[in-house]
Amino acid sequence: MTSHPQIPTSLDPVPQLDLAMQYAAIGAEIRTALEHVMASQQFILGREGTTLEEEIAKLCGVAYGIGLASGTDALILALRACGVRPGDEVLLPPLTFVATGSAVSATGAKPVFADIRPDTYNMDPAELTRRVTPRTRAIIVVHLYGLPADMDPILAFAKTRKLPVIEDNAQAIGASYKGRPTGSLADAGCLSFYPTKNLGAYGDAGMVVTNSAEIAARVRTLRNHGQSAKYLSSEPGLNSRLDEIQAAILRVKLRHLPNWQRVRQSLAAEYNRLFSQIPGVMPPLAPNGFEHVYHQYTIRIEQRDALHKFLSERKIGSTVYYPYPLHLQPLYSALGHKAGDFPHSERAAQEVLSLPMYPELRKEQIARVVETIAEFLKC
Repeated sequence: MTSHPQIPTSLDPVPQLDLAMQYAAIGAEIRTALEHVMASQQFILGREGTTLEEEIAKLCGVAYGIGLASGTDALILALRACGVRPGDEVLLPPLTFVATGSAVSATGAKPVFADIRPDTYNMDPAELTRRVTPRTRAIIVVHLYGLPADMDPILAFAKTRKLPVIEDNAQAIGASYKGRPTGSLADAGCLSFYPTKNLGAYGDAGMVVTNSAEIAARVRTLRNHGQSAKYLSSEPGLNSRLDEIQAAILRVKLRHLPNWQRVRQSLAAEYNRLFSQIPGVMPPLAPNGFEHVYHQYTIRIEQRDALHKFLSERKIGSTVYYPYPLHLQPLYSALGHKAGDFPHSERAAQEVLSLPMYPELRKEQIARVVETIAEFLKC
């Protein structure tokens, strides 16, 4: 007998994310895939992982995918494969999860921040000229919340200085920029399959995607203790192999990803339609040619903290991604930055709020969220 998730009523809580509903819909497929892995008794570097690498590479429009243990490892190993060494500098935006910066630190390099555009929350290409130095060795571009960054001017800047560019594509798998998939736009793309992502595992997992045979080969070596052959290590590496259980789960979910993406975009359009009648709320921007996949539906509002509390009191989930820009994190206090150094990132950190967004969300729930925000604003 097929079980169906209970249909929520208007009085039920509206979570910011509900993975239980996803599992209720695809749990049988997941369990079948796991049974196949258990029967095979191959758990590391097996058929599931190899096939997933091929499938993700195809989705991203590249030649190679290298499965890893986490999205953070993907960033670290991509940086190393692109030649970043201790003492180098890497340009990146301040408004991102700390992993983007800590991956740079893990290589021994120094993060150098470039402020964001206030409308898209992604790196401002005009900032790069101000921040580059003779020690700059790479650029990490973050596609925040599911919206691609403006890559053409970034890539043009990088080309003039022969700098490799790495896409932090943790939140934007399946998105596209001017008809080209994210992950294929630069020297390497880094994916996170953290459980809350649009394509999420049931634990940590990640991948590097690239068109470079050289980068792919180096990441494969680095992910397996730097071994160039069995029991022969040519350099220090990591134990960062994507296990077969997570690969099997991701292969099931990958079959559903295109439909989930369409649903997310439809739900975002409904949010946008309703918010068009409410002044004081800035919905997410999706410029022409930038395909947004809405990992988060993130609004901007001056009274963010008060609204966050107001929604919580009415059992509506919302989350702040991210309240502290990297340059103000204690981790980077030694860099000597202060409030006001990156004003667009700082203001966004004070005003952004991510509302409920997942494929199982119902339009009636969206209406309740927007009506509650209108009540808060007394519209």
